[in-house]
Amino acid sequence: MPTSPRQQPRSAGRPAPAARGVPQRASQRPARRSRPAPRQSFVERNRGRLIGAGLLIVALALGGLVYLNVTAPAYACGTEWVAPPTQAPAGTPAPGTSVTIGYPQGDMGNLHAPVGTVVKYLYCPPASGQHYNSPPLGPIPARIYGPNEKALPEGWVHNLEHGALVVLYSCSGPAAGDGCSDAAQNAMKAFYSTFPTSPRCGLQPGQLGPVLARFDTMKYPYAAVVWDWILPLQSFDAGAQQQVLAFFQQHAEQNNPEDQCPNVPHAGESVPPSAAPSDVPTAAPATQPPATEPPASPAAS
Repeated sequence: MPTSPRQQPRSAGRPAPAARGVPQRASQRPARRSRPAPRQSFVERNRGRLIGAGLLIVALALGGLVYLNVTAPAYACGTEWVAPPTQAPAGTPAPGTSVTIGYPQGDMGNLHAPVGTVVKYLYCPPASGQHYNSPPLGPIPARIYGPNEKALPEGWVHNLEHGALVVLYSCSGPAAGDGCSDAAQNAMKAFYSTFPTSPRCGLQPGQLGPVLARFDTMKYPYAAVVWDWILPLQSFDAGAQQQVLAFFQQHAEQNNPEDQCPNVPHAGESVPPSAAPSDVPTAAPATQPPATEPPASPAAS
């Protein structure tokens, strides 16, 4: 017997219970979407990189400070000395003349400074001023100092104080000369090897001078210096070397505060007999020859 529409199963043609709002079983429910994690800040996301960058910056800063400490000059200059324009440069004087060689520089004193002190000189190159008093840092050994050797003015100014000659050469800056070249260094070696004894005290080369050293803080390629006097030079050829020797003979050991031979007269001075040094041997009195005839009697005179 055919089934009537009323007797057909309820599921036929009817929506599933879920479609009519009937809750589904747990196994039939869609999975819940997980809540996204909170977004991290820039610092949190890059913490490792930031720490590494910070350490790198600190290392670079420390390295820069070390570099500056190593390369910075251990002295300071008020001004770079320039020869007075009213005075013509003097050359080698002719024999018997009194031509003044070089230029005077204002005295800056001769106080001692603790080793390591950065001394500020009113003029550079200095022909006087504060200096170290701790050999071999001051005075420094008398020799040629190459382009890469450090010879501080706080050291060689003490050599000047004792009457020595210092020859300076520049290798950088507007006034740079050829002092760092092989030819110039060889010329300095020849000059040093034939340097004479000091003009007044008779000191042998190598005792206090000469000192030949690089010094870039000046207006000239070369400069010869004794206490309170400077001879600027454009070269160090044979003619310039003769000028330096004449400059040394004229001014060395004349004005320096630490006199190495106080009993020897300065130029134009005389020393009284009482000032003669006690350690200098004196000539023995001549022995009188034996008399060959008896002296005349008073009556016969």
